[in-house]
Amino acid sequence: MEEEVRVRTPKSGEVPGVVEAMLGANKLRVRCQDGKVRMGRIPGKLRKRVWIRMGDVVLLKPWDIQGETHGDVVWRYTLTEANALKRKGFLAL
Repeated sequence: MEEEVRVRTPKSGEVPGVVEAMLGANKLRVRCQDGKVRMGRIPGKLRKRVWIRMGDVVLLKPWDIQGETHGDVVWRYTLTEANALKRKGFLAL
């Protein structure tokens, strides 16, 4: 029997995406599910607690200003959580 995985689903205004490149100075390039490539920033709350690498699935909250091109990383999904998101239809990679 398969065990149910509880996953944080994207709320309104949040976009899942995949990290394409680490740019240094806590910045990264994320290919979002809405088809845009955004510059992501890792806020201080996550900076020391979460290790983010290329290829990781993250949740990005676009900024009100420059929302088309910039945003903050809100969450990083583990591999198991990312697979559960794909099954639920939130992530199409």
